[in-house]
Amino acid sequence: MGKRGGKKQNGKAPTLDLPVGDRKEQDASASQTTRLGGRFVRKKDSLSKSRRNLLRQILDDADETYFLSSREMSERYDVHAATIIRTVQALGYEKFADFAHDLREHFVMQITPYSSMRAAERTHLSVHDRILHSVDKDIENINKFRAALDPDLIGDIANRINEARSIVVIGIDFAASLANSLSYGLVRLGYTADCPTGSTGVLQNRLRIMTTDDLLIAISFGRGLRETVEAVKSAERRNIPTFGITNGDATPIAKHCDSYLVATIARTSFLDSYVAPVAAINAILVASAHSQSERALEHLKKSEEEYEASNRWYSGS
Repeated sequence: MGKRGGKKQNGKAPTLDLPVGDRKEQDASASQTTRLGGRFVRKKDSLSKSRRNLLRQILDDADETYFLSSREMSERYDVHAATIIRTVQALGYEKFADFAHDLREHFVMQITPYSSMRAAERTHLSVHDRILHSVDKDIENINKFRAALDPDLIGDIANRINEARSIVVIGIDFAASLANSLSYGLVRLGYTADCPTGSTGVLQNRLRIMTTDDLLIAISFGRGLRETVEAVKSAERRNIPTFGITNGDATPIAKHCDSYLVATIARTSFLDSYVAPVAAINAILVASAHSQSERALEHLKKSEEEYEASNRWYSGS
């Protein structure tokens, strides 16, 4: 929350399948999303070819290297342990532990459903155990969110929601359900809120009519989906207030939003765990309701009267 070990195979480490594309584009993308990627982009021209290639392999194989010690990493790439240490120091790290910390962050930021499930398959768990592991991870995520929760930050976003003329909530792909939930909850409380869906044009047209009296809430995780991040950057250029829900301090959403809330989405297989973001949304809605309780009660009472007078509820046996 804030404001602005593996083994070698035939002497060669298995590589992570990355999208086909220009290497410069991949490096540029890394510099925007992780501290380690940024260091590599800034330092690579001053590195020897052998060190540059070694680091590139380590980054590309992050799903299989982030948990390795310097000795295990040297065995994997068939180099001396001192070579690993000197290469890490060439990037500006004093200790290997600091490099390992950023490598893990890089892995988490670059992880894909394919690489995540591939890593999970190596554990050889039964389906029964995977089900329990998944639920255990959900519980762990919600406990981490609770332990790091700053109620004052939730109260601050509730105040900003109350002061805004209108609220636009953006979430794409799986995050669309989160955005819809937050937007719908705010409308139930009497706020002018919406969640643009459909084509890119629908989103762009809605953003175009926003002013500095409005509030943009963006929900995206990891490296961030392009449309969501570009919407935040557009609002940033026009001084439109922004708030983000994301899963780390180094994500594009955290970088470009005025303030943000961190909710982990750590997973055990291909699918992100959204229990912590859902808890974050619930907390925001509770804070919004009780910070303006008279208005909330007025609108909830009207809704209740309309529902009772309609055929909203199933009446069969």
